[in-house]
Amino acid sequence: MNDVNTRYSLRDNKGFLPLIAWILLTMCSAALHTSAADEQPSLEELKAVGAQKSRFKNAQPSAEPPAHPEPDLAEFRETIGPILKQACVDCHGPDAQEGNVRIDTLDPDLLSGEDVDWWTEVFAAISKGEMPPPDEGELTDEDREKVVNWLANEMQVASTVRRRSGGHSAFRRMTRYEYNYALQDLLGLPWDFAKDLPPESHSEDGFQNSSELLHMSVSQFETYHRIARTALARATVRGQRPAVRHWGVSMKDVANFEWPKQAKEIEKVTKQFKDDPAKQQEELDKLDAKFKQSHRGAYFRELSTGRTAAATWQYYGAKYAFAPTDSPAEFPEPFDTVAVLPANRGTKLIVELGNQVPDEGTMRVRVRASRTTSDDSPAPSMQMLFGWQASNEGRALIRVSEQDTLITAGPDQPEIYQWDFPLGEIYPRNSVRKTSPMGVTPSPSEYIRLANNTASPGDIQVDYVEISAPVYDQWPPASHKKIFFDSKNADDEPAYAREIIAAFMHRAWRRTISEDELDRKLKLFDTLRPQCNSFEEAITEVLATILSSPHFLYIAQNQPDETPESPSERQPLTPHELATRLSMFLWCSLPDEELLELADSGQLADSQTLTEQIQRMLADPRTERFAKQFVHQWLDLQLLDFLNIKQNVRGFDPLLKEAMQHEPIALFHEVLKHDESVLNFIHTDFAMANERLARHYGLKGVRGNHFRRVALDGDFKLGGILTQAGLLAMNSDWPDSHPLKRGVWLLESILNDPPPPPPPAVPQIDLADPEIAKMTLKERIEDHRNHAACMSCHVKIDPWGIAFENYDALGRWRNDIDGKPVSASSELFNRETLDGMEGLKRFLLENRQDQFVGAMVHKLTTYALGRPLTFADRADVDTITAEVRSRGDGLATMIQTIIASELFQTQ
Repeated sequence: MNDVNTRYSLRDNKGFLPLIAWILLTMCSAALHTSAADEQPSLEELKAVGAQKSRFKNAQPSAEPPAHPEPDLAEFRETIGPILKQACVDCHGPDAQEGNVRIDTLDPDLLSGEDVDWWTEVFAAISKGEMPPPDEGELTDEDREKVVNWLANEMQVASTVRRRSGGHSAFRRMTRYEYNYALQDLLGLPWDFAKDLPPESHSEDGFQNSSELLHMSVSQFETYHRIARTALARATVRGQRPAVRHWGVSMKDVANFEWPKQAKEIEKVTKQFKDDPAKQQEELDKLDAKFKQSHRGAYFRELSTGRTAAATWQYYGAKYAFAPTDSPAEFPEPFDTVAVLPANRGTKLIVELGNQVPDEGTMRVRVRASRTTSDDSPAPSMQMLFGWQASNEGRALIRVSEQDTLITAGPDQPEIYQWDFPLGEIYPRNSVRKTSPMGVTPSPSEYIRLANNTASPGDIQVDYVEISAPVYDQWPPASHKKIFFDSKNADDEPAYAREIIAAFMHRAWRRTISEDELDRKLKLFDTLRPQCNSFEEAITEVLATILSSPHFLYIAQNQPDETPESPSERQPLTPHELATRLSMFLWCSLPDEELLELADSGQLADSQTLTEQIQRMLADPRTERFAKQFVHQWLDLQLLDFLNIKQNVRGFDPLLKEAMQHEPIALFHEVLKHDESVLNFIHTDFAMANERLARHYGLKGVRGNHFRRVALDGDFKLGGILTQAGLLAMNSDWPDSHPLKRGVWLLESILNDPPPPPPPAVPQIDLADPEIAKMTLKERIEDHRNHAACMSCHVKIDPWGIAFENYDALGRWRNDIDGKPVSASSELFNRETLDGMEGLKRFLLENRQDQFVGAMVHKLTTYALGRPLTFADRADVDTITAEVRSRGDGLATMIQTIIASELFQTQ
């Protein structure tokens, strides 16, 4: 307007009219731009827009190629070769070989040629629009479609031909977590049986269950045998039911450690001002007010008088310990004295139990508790911990409650809340509890600790705690009866042994057991029985050998009963192998009895029966294991597990980290439960959050520690995996973000398109250079990639990572960094612009749906098969992807399609 004002005077009518016209034109132009922006499809609408671009949209089911297919070289010579020569040879020909690729010499015979891997790279670059770069060559949409279709068809046929040439071995042992779940299901106990086993490393695909990693040594077999013996010994019992010890502790009794301290203060003031009654009363009034104050930590309160006292505890002297009794006491009437637990994880309300807590069995803790207010605020949550402190250095505190317990009772109507936990699972226990007498140091005593684990204000009050151990709701316990079941042959040891061993072998080995195999185990029983004190002891020794056998530890494919008619035929899995592959995929464990029975009868091979079983298994709570394990490996969440940000960092605390770790798993499980589109992982209009996470994101109205579906307002800043705080934080470099880590993670985990490894001798960013030090992170990266050695990698990584720059090292949105506006815009290799997170989501939803859905199919199939996928599997993966895309991209649909595929059901 300044330029306009110099050219046209408002006093000059000749100049005024053109000025008005210019203003109107400008306003119209702005209105048009605004209208265009308003008409821009939402992210949810882009899902439908992008789906229309899918190369699978109108794809027909691919027919099985003939027995001896031929490459379509005529089409290549007439059409494809000339297109590639015109568009690509300048950069990938005799004069230049960028990326070490020379298009004009690649063998177009994908069926038997040696250049399949290079053609795969060409297909990826052209189909994604990365090649040719806009300023290096031209490729019309029509020509691009011709090249993509020819390559897709040739790779489909070539993949099928290679698939016929031989199967892939998925022979492997169970992973640590599969072994643990298998023992849990087999023995009926939710314990951590595998805690002494080392975790597996990750394959190049990121998965722990890969056959290329899971081998076994002789020493490992010995370890598994030891673990099996211990597990069976704990699952079964001998002799009479053990006596139960009982503790009944009122907060009135615990508070009696604190009131004498106040009495001393009162006595001191009374004596100090005995000659000045007015001053004495003034000071006593001050003390009275002080004694009625609330406290930040746990404290005691007399409801009738309002006086309070902070709860304290010291380990030495055993002066806080309560002795057990041999008989239980009825819950007494509510007491006037309560312990108050403010909402603070550091709250310490300790009930000390001495040195008579048993080694094994269930400890049952019952607490009479309530909220301190009766308003509509959310119910606070209580957590149970077990601990000990032997000396200043020797101590432990272990969380024993798996989930937080909501305390919903009102202050005038307290209720009893119960926790059961296995003492044998607590590690470490106090090592001196059986050697040191009470009252000395090191102290042998142990305790339970109650904690208010609520994210928002909400106090809990407790007046009585009852502890019993070891508790057995039935004798023998259910885990014992699961092995030593009722039988008419119970008095006939040989016959009963045969029943027990046969049933256990069938469940553990997941197949029909031959008479010869069973006879060998019965012979072992006959050998062991004279050496054992009881029938049960001999049986468990035999069962331990079953659990340390390769038939249990290995997920194997049996040899076919008959030689196939053609060596090129894929060999179908037996019904029992299919049952095992299915249960390991969806439950990370053994087939249950229903699945085994269907395998025994051969019905599992029926497609309708298999579909019904998939639906049943997906509805089972054990699917939560699948969500946890797959998501953890798919997204490389071990980076988040090991994230170590100092505790004094504002805005970060253990509650937030726990929520960050669970958020991607909760989203996956929600999408799976409702068979929603996997595109929801790119963006969705809801988040899975609890109160602590919602506060981190600035979401209102979310109260409580449990995760739930929270509607979003359609903003791009939240929704999906890309904007989840934990994933952003684990790919940061505290205290700053890290575009390279974020870009690499996106390419590897989300798009299955890992960047090339960095070349040797890559120069480091020199932060000692003052000119570099004052640059923004984006500017430093741009300067770094100007080095010739760095350009080839960074040009494919940086734009993806820079799009995340509005998120800080804790995944919080920011508009500026150190006073400078955030620049989150960058260009891809093909000159496409990614304008921050919104631009990234829009680009993926509009242009990369096929790539993302295909990546999800690839990742899930790799996990399901327990082996790396090869080019020979490409045809199957494309076929699965095409069907999933045609059926709406549902996650449960994707899983069902993978399981129904020939790839899943054959060796």
